[in-house]
Amino acid sequence: MHRIAISTTSVRRTGLCSSLYQPLNEEDVRQIAESALDVLEKSGMAVYSRSARDALLKAGAVAATDDPTVLRLPRSLVEDAVASNPSSITLFGRDDACDVVLEKNRVHYGTGGTAIYVLDPDTGNRRNSTVDDVILNARMIEQLENLHLFTINVFPHDVAKQDDIDVNRFFHALDNTTKHVMGGVYSMTGCRQVVEMAQRIAGSAKRLRHRPFVSFITLIISPFKIDDNYGEITCYLAEQGLPVVVPTEPICGTTSPITLAGNVLTHIAETLAGIALVQAVRPGAPGICGSVGSITNLRTMDHVGGAIERAMINAAVAQLAQHFELPLYSTGGTTDAKDVNPQSAYESAMSSLLVAMSGANYIHDIAGLMEADLTVSYEKLVMDNEILGMCQRVLRGIEVNDETLAVDLMIEKGPGSDYIAEEHTVRHMRGEFFQPQLANRQKRTSLKPDDDAMARARRFVDEIRNAPPEPCLDPSTREEILAAYPAIHRPTNS
Repeated sequence: MHRIAISTTSVRRTGLCSSLYQPLNEEDVRQIAESALDVLEKSGMAVYSRSARDALLKAGAVAATDDPTVLRLPRSLVEDAVASNPSSITLFGRDDACDVVLEKNRVHYGTGGTAIYVLDPDTGNRRNSTVDDVILNARMIEQLENLHLFTINVFPHDVAKQDDIDVNRFFHALDNTTKHVMGGVYSMTGCRQVVEMAQRIAGSAKRLRHRPFVSFITLIISPFKIDDNYGEITCYLAEQGLPVVVPTEPICGTTSPITLAGNVLTHIAETLAGIALVQAVRPGAPGICGSVGSITNLRTMDHVGGAIERAMINAAVAQLAQHFELPLYSTGGTTDAKDVNPQSAYESAMSSLLVAMSGANYIHDIAGLMEADLTVSYEKLVMDNEILGMCQRVLRGIEVNDETLAVDLMIEKGPGSDYIAEEHTVRHMRGEFFQPQLANRQKRTSLKPDDDAMARARRFVDEIRNAPPEPCLDPSTREEILAAYPAIHRPTNS
C-alpha cells in the first residue's frame, strides 16, 4: 500500500525550528532554572529503587539524615549530568526518511497517551482498546504525513498477563510502521523482552544502540519521587544505552503548587532528576526530558486535558529545556471532549499550535487523543493530522527574499494587472499555501452530501482498515520473533 500524503505539499517537512511563542522572558527562565537546582539540592527526591539509589549515591547524592529514602542532589551533580547528556538525540526510523532529530527548537509530532478506550470506527461507541487497535493505529500513523513518530497510544485489554503487554504492544507497532516507535513499559520482564526483540530486528545490541528505532518512556512520580518499578526500568535502559524519556506529570493544585510558575518549576526539577539518574548509570546515555502535566478541575479534582494552561505550561518547559540544551518530549493537542466535535477541534488546535510555536522537540499525545487522555478516535487522528499540517505551515513562516517579494514583477506588470498566468505564480502555487485534504472549501451551491471533514476522515480510516495488511518486519525475523515469544497475539485478520 502506498503512503497517503495528507500534508502541506508533496515534500515532507520535519524538524522545523520555532521560537515564535515564549511565555517566559529570559529572567523568568533563569530564575526557574536556578530554583530547580535549589529544590533538588535542598529538598531532593524520594528514591525507592535500589538501583537508582545506588547509582545516584555513587554519583554524589547525599542521603537525608531524617529520611533515608530522600536523596539530595547537589548542584554539581545535576550540572554534570546536564553536561554529559546528549544535547541532540536521533530517534531513527527503519525507513531513513523517518529519522527524527531532537535538538534545540526543532519540532516533531506524534501520538501517545496509552488510552484505555477507542471510539469504535463502526459504531462510534466507546469500547476497551485491544491488540487490533494497536495494529490499526500503527498502520494509520504509517500513512499520515504530519505524524513523525508512533508513540504506542492504546492499551491492549485482551492481553491477560502484565508481563506480556509490552512485547505485544511493541511487536505489533514495529510490524505495522517503519516510523520510530516509542512506548511506555509496564514491567521489567516486558521491557527486557522488548529490548531483546528489537536487538533481533536490528541484528545485534550494538546495532540497536547505534541506530535505535525504539525508545522508552518511564516516569518520575510527582511530587519528587522515583518509584521502584520505573526507577529499575530507567536504570536498565540507561545501561543498554537506549533512548529513555524521564517525564513528569505534576498537576496544578494537587501534585504541584497551583500556580503555573510552580508547576513549571516542578516539571523541570523532576525531569532534571531523571536526567541525573540516567547519567549516573551511564554517562552519555540518551536521556530525554519529559513534560506531561496539566491543571486540576477544582470542582471534581480530576486532571484536565484540554486546558489552555496546559499548553502554556508545556511551552514554558520547552524554554527551560532549550536553556539546559536538553531534548524534550512534550505534550499538546489534547482535549476533554468525549466526541469529535467543535470542542475537540478548538482545544486540540490551540494547544497544538502554541506548543509547536514554542519549539518543543517531540510533541506527543497530539493526534487522536480525547476525553482527558482516556480515549482515541480514529477520525480525530486523521483530523489532527490536518491541524498539524497547518501548524507546520505556521512554523515555516513567511520567506522574504527577492524571489518571494517579486518587486520586479510588480513593476513590470504595473497597476491593474493580475498575476494568474505568470510563471512566478506557477513556481510557487503548490508550496506557498497549505492545501487541506479534509476541509471543504467549496461554495455552498457546490456542496455534496456527506462530504464534510468528518466524512472524509471516516473514508480515510476505512481505506486503511480495508487495505490488506503489509507487515513491515522481515518475514524470517517476524516468524523468529513470533516463535520466541508465543504470548504475542496474532492479529484477527492474519
